[in-house]
Amino acid sequence: MAYMTLKDRPFDERPYEKYETYGAGSLTDTELLAIILRSGTRGKTAVELAGEILAACPFEEGLAGLYHVSLQQLMAVPGVGRVKAVQLKCIAELSRRISRRRKGGRPVFSDPASIAAYYMETLRHEEVEYIYCLMLDARNQLAGEECLSKGTATQALLSPRELFMRVLRYNAPAIVLVHNHPSGDPSPSPEDISLTLQVKESGLLLGITLFDHIIIGNNTFVSFMQEGYI
Repeated sequence: MAYMTLKDRPFDERPYEKYETYGAGSLTDTELLAIILRSGTRGKTAVELAGEILAACPFEEGLAGLYHVSLQQLMAVPGVGRVKAVQLKCIAELSRRISRRRKGGRPVFSDPASIAAYYMETLRHEEVEYIYCLMLDARNQLAGEECLSKGTATQALLSPRELFMRVLRYNAPAIVLVHNHPSGDPSPSPEDISLTLQVKESGLLLGITLFDHIIIGNNTFVSFMQEGYI
């Protein structure tokens, strides 16, 4: 079967022409992705390939699913190699950063829910644990953010010494720890509790307050402050 492109589709089904006539807002997620892909593969148009890519996103429909799908899942779609899979993941990351910028200014974290909401879509579908440290100024505005550790499916490795070596560069009076549980259950483990207490005690010696430790699950979270650990 011949190699197919968007030009092989009927005129009124071509995303390029639809964009030029009606604007980007008229395009479906599949059509937007098809334009980015530019061409299909042997036996399918770019629109069909885009549809198969979005269908491979298991956790969320549409373009938002690209952020949560893995490189391996993308590469399992016929016609998507490693280069194209990396490009798709970069598109998802670009969209996430634009979305955060549009919120305007530096985020203000006044309560655990605001922190969890900021990181929920970033972390809730990750397959390994990540630990982030948020540096807050005196008004609870985000002054800096560091990804401190990327671990296995069950744990991320972090030492309080390494944490505060990074924190001190920001001269921040308060910090927040955020990490995810790939299982989807945000219940603290004994290791989570022990780490939190170590960080709290080390921070007190340096005059830095541990404001909270948030564990992200699947559309749910646990706040160590609300649970009384801090």
